[in-house]
Amino acid sequence: MDAADTDHGARPGTSDRAAIRSIIDGPVAAVDTRSDTVPADVPLHPAERAYIAGAVADRYQEFVTARWCARRAMTLLGLPEAEIAPGPHGQPCWPRGVVGSITHCAGYRGAALGRSTEVAAVGIDAEPNEPLPADVLDGISLPQERAWVDALGATQAAVRWDRLLFCAKEAVFKAWYPLTGRRLAFASSHISVDHSQRTFSARLRTPGPRIQGEALTGLTGRWLVIDGLLLAAIVVPQPVHVTETAGP
Repeated sequence: MDAADTDHGARPGTSDRAAIRSIIDGPVAAVDTRSDTVPADVPLHPAERAYIAGAVADRYQEFVTARWCARRAMTLLGLPEAEIAPGPHGQPCWPRGVVGSITHCAGYRGAALGRSTEVAAVGIDAEPNEPLPADVLDGISLPQERAWVDALGATQAAVRWDRLLFCAKEAVFKAWYPLTGRRLAFASSHISVDHSQRTFSARLRTPGPRIQGEALTGLTGRWLVIDGLLLAAIVVPQPVHVTETAGP
């Protein structure tokens, strides 16, 4: 068992094995929690503190807890804990040599990290297994996606497929953005889901980065429904070398 396989942190609310880890492939460390019981001595670094200053209590707590998860994951990789400053779009800016992703929703915070020599990008997302708010589905989906959402919802109603679609698209964006530095519209990825294997694939409908001379055209990931949550994860493995970004 390598160091990425489990969360060894002794903290109320964390599990012995991060739930998100069960759907992550490759040498990635994952830490998650269902609690915001942050130890009193957990520090924020200056850029983190400046970003979250003035936030309401709930937002401050989820930010601190998610950073705690990410720094714990750094230690599982054998790396020193470091600042994770938010970027211009709120995305985490990882220390040199690290790639990763952070997610949080009501009742869940998690982080998954890898070394950049082994992993090109990570994208994770967590959502409540509840219906999307009214009219949101039309705004984030393609007609082909709404077709499988309706079909699966008619026969397997235990999973909120509309919310899973949103969750998968968020994971796609979180893996895409570090590779390109560009935002990705919801309509720019076409998601297909394998409900029996609990996998999903994303066909990119906009030019992606060039990897080893070829444009990235798709991403694959895995998903999980557990304890009222939907989790989605994508790991883009190395060796890859992003030589240029296609398109504007």
